[in-house]
Amino acid sequence: MRYLYPAALVLMAVMQFGCGGTIPTKTGNPVGSAGVSVVVSPSVASVRLGATQSFSIAVSGTTNQAVTWEVNGVAGGNGTIGTINSSGSYSAPGVLPSPNTITVEAVGVGATGTSSVTILNPTPAISAVSPTSFATGNFTLSVTGNSFVDGAQVLFGGTPLATTFVSSTALTATGSAQSAGTIAVSVSNPAPGSSTSGAINVQVTSQSSGGGGSPLACSVMSTGQGGSLNGFVPFTAASLWNENISSAAVDPNSASIINFVGASDPVHPDFGAGLYNGQSIGIPYSVVGSQQAFVGIDFTAYGDESDPGPMPIPATAQIEGYPAPGDGDRHVLVLDNNNCWLYELYGASANSDGSWDAASAAVWDLLGNEQRPFTWTSADAAGLPIFPGLVRYDEVASGAINHALRFTLQSSQAAFTPPASHWAATSSNQYAAPMGMKLRLKASFDISGYSAANQVILKALQTYGMIMADNGSNMYISGTPDSRWDNDDLHNLANLTASDFDVVLMSPIYTSANLPSGSAPAISNFTASSSTASTGTAVTLSWRVSGASYLIVSPQVGAIRGGSVSITPTATTTYTLIATNEFGRTTQNVTVTVQ
Repeated sequence: MRYLYPAALVLMAVMQFGCGGTIPTKTGNPVGSAGVSVVVSPSVASVRLGATQSFSIAVSGTTNQAVTWEVNGVAGGNGTIGTINSSGSYSAPGVLPSPNTITVEAVGVGATGTSSVTILNPTPAISAVSPTSFATGNFTLSVTGNSFVDGAQVLFGGTPLATTFVSSTALTATGSAQSAGTIAVSVSNPAPGSSTSGAINVQVTSQSSGGGGSPLACSVMSTGQGGSLNGFVPFTAASLWNENISSAAVDPNSASIINFVGASDPVHPDFGAGLYNGQSIGIPYSVVGSQQAFVGIDFTAYGDESDPGPMPIPATAQIEGYPAPGDGDRHVLVLDNNNCWLYELYGASANSDGSWDAASAAVWDLLGNEQRPFTWTSADAAGLPIFPGLVRYDEVASGAINHALRFTLQSSQAAFTPPASHWAATSSNQYAAPMGMKLRLKASFDISGYSAANQVILKALQTYGMIMADNGSNMYISGTPDSRWDNDDLHNLANLTASDFDVVLMSPIYTSANLPSGSAPAISNFTASSSTASTGTAVTLSWRVSGASYLIVSPQVGAIRGGSVSITPTATTTYTLIATNEFGRTTQNVTVTVQ
């Protein structure tokens, strides 16, 4: 990927003083006696409440380099406007002064230099949200953390709630949830310097079911290519994609694994705007609604480890690498905002009759916490979903990414750790990554110098980390193509290297020696309300299944929840119920004869 490197901007204040021994003013950079001058750097600064800023000086025209540091003319400053020590380290006050712009001064012999400093509200941080699970309807949240200021708002899926400021460490908020799902809760401090915390996910459950989500939760997603999810977070709050790992233990082999990866290897955002070598940059997706027809999927490689169709894949769905996908991975990702399922194809090609060919395909319940059968692949080598790990523009624009990111490494071993289910080994080295390994950006990494957009990505890497999902170029982070990305700005993420990350504790790690075993789902019955029917007559298929993570009825129906479905066959058809969990798959057939 090619980028332009923006030039660095250097700000300095040059202070000149009048001659003849006159007393210098404390505005600008006056010329002192005999050409003495004092330059304070930086000349303009922004400092958040409670934070510090270091200033330096350059004194010329005299051998006396001594200066006295002042804030608004007060030597050493005070608690209201901030303090500064003899080394030029300024500490902002704990409460916003009025006005919120102050002047830092270095007073020398015959000259004074100044810097204009704007005091901003702090960036909030949240540590807990209570309750973490509640039903649709009216709710009250208690949010704890630090650096809250009066006027802070709790955001629920990016939408501000009616918020009461209790203290700098506590807020309460009220709102109403119209649909079930996993929702991100964060806190936004007001201007000056408005900023948003990281997020904690909460689970909104259905009133009727008392647990789990409702397909209505997905109705907030906008249909279309690259449609916004509008705050919806795939999978439950318990999903390892949505786990806050900011305080998780570091793996004892972290340093050795990072060194094997290549400590100096830079991060590369594998997404952006425009085309590179005639291809879009990133993995596209589309959101469809109830109007989208279900079509068949014909498998060309891994059909025995794939979920059969039908699937609501549009004939116009963009293939990874469009408009010239070539012979790459050719992923196709589709979210259904009507039934709340995610469909992912690998090696995909559209057929003239509306069906699709695919090397493999997987279905994911957006309201669940699905685990693929152990040792099974998916559209990704790790047996993972691709979509939930993508960096999307709609999330960055909203100010928060509330899930782990997907990334690739050149080398992997024959092992996986949850949530992965499959390996595709390229190395026998003990320090090669197992599929599913999580890296977390070190908390000590200073993100303040990055753009607001990049800070959103970096906060996610510190909070949720990134999951090794496939073999590929080292430290490549996956995202979606979007014309609104700033490629030059994204390239600044290449300043990060593997050494800026820790490997999060991996337990368990599965190899061929310790693969878990258990029972595949049990289908106790699968029946039709009538074994014969006339064309156009409705028939109900019913089933009883235990131990399944998800169900598919093929053909015609697809992924489904519940215990029955109404069909209207137009020809004699054998229907297959497919029940899957982490230990395997069970199927049962029933035939409806059309007379």
